[in-house]
Amino acid sequence: MSINKVRIGILFGGRSGEHEVSLRSVRSVLQAIDRDKYLVILIGITKNGRWIGGDNPLAALEDGGEAINHCPDTILLVDPSNNSLLQVSRKISEDKMNVNRIEDLDVVFPILHGSFGEDGAVQGLLELADIPYVGSGVVGSAVGMDKGVFKSVMCTAGLPVLPSITINRSEYWQDPEVMVSRILEQLTLPVFVKPANLGSSVGITKATDIVELNFGLNEASKWDRRIVIEEGVDAREIEVGVLGNDDPQVSVAGEVVPHRDFYDYDAKYVCDDSELLIPAPISPDQLVRVQGMAIAAYKAVDCSGMARVDFLLEKSNRKLWINELNTIPGFTNISMYPKLWQASGIEYPELIDTLIELALERKEQRENTQRSFEVLH
Repeated sequence: MSINKVRIGILFGGRSGEHEVSLRSVRSVLQAIDRDKYLVILIGITKNGRWIGGDNPLAALEDGGEAINHCPDTILLVDPSNNSLLQVSRKISEDKMNVNRIEDLDVVFPILHGSFGEDGAVQGLLELADIPYVGSGVVGSAVGMDKGVFKSVMCTAGLPVLPSITINRSEYWQDPEVMVSRILEQLTLPVFVKPANLGSSVGITKATDIVELNFGLNEASKWDRRIVIEEGVDAREIEVGVLGNDDPQVSVAGEVVPHRDFYDYDAKYVCDDSELLIPAPISPDQLVRVQGMAIAAYKAVDCSGMARVDFLLEKSNRKLWINELNTIPGFTNISMYPKLWQASGIEYPELIDTLIELALERKEQRENTQRSFEVLH
């Protein structure tokens, strides 16, 4: 093994409803990553939040059950002076715990979609540990994850978003009838009902009447304490990838053509009946607008590393709306983000290289920040 290899810890799985998506993404990354450049250390996170290591935590999470129980506990040492990954073994009969050092990490690649991974939680942990990591920081991750807050930031930045309201599920549970009336007063059906902090279309429903609206609110409330209700439009779904830190670049545009009511979880990850058109059949002017708005949204949220920015292009009047910004987009072999960059001239292995380089660059930038303030008398 070459001592010059970059030691990369890949975090995957997690406590989110997108756990299975993460497993698919990491499988694709492992197939593409250059093993001559990187020493890969896999760190799985179970659905109940346990960090596991061992020979193959990915296979254990895919298999589930007893396979997970045989994986050793793994801990990241949250100490800026020591970036060690530790393995823990317990002897319950003796009430003892043995801790062994596995590897020092040069960089962490969180492939954690949704809550507790894409929302700033893991990013905060890695900031405390002072370990470089792929993707946006705490602010960019949190704002990009919360659909309600994201829309507020877009409005402040002067970027167009569809009419919507954000409510707490406690408000709906307290008086469903009053809340439904309030929604219908402010928005025109059909609407999309979404958990504020989740991706991959988990928990999202389309409502064309009161019965469907109540169903959607109940479904979304299973996944998050905040719910976004957004006015629906007859639109094309256009997406672009953004890559970079302070001076990001943007990919060609792609279009999702779902062969069902909308681009839901099954369409993204289970069935192959949706079309991905790359490049998207839009005019040069529309492409320029999409790319410019994507960069503006990326900077407004203070993203770094990567993001996929999703747009809705109305069919009737060609109005363009920013829909979402995903700071850890899907990395499966059928996901839009790597395909967009491949069409833009960056193959999957090179994309991984670039993301790791950007993580190290961002760490250098953070080290230029003064941390100590002394009062001069």
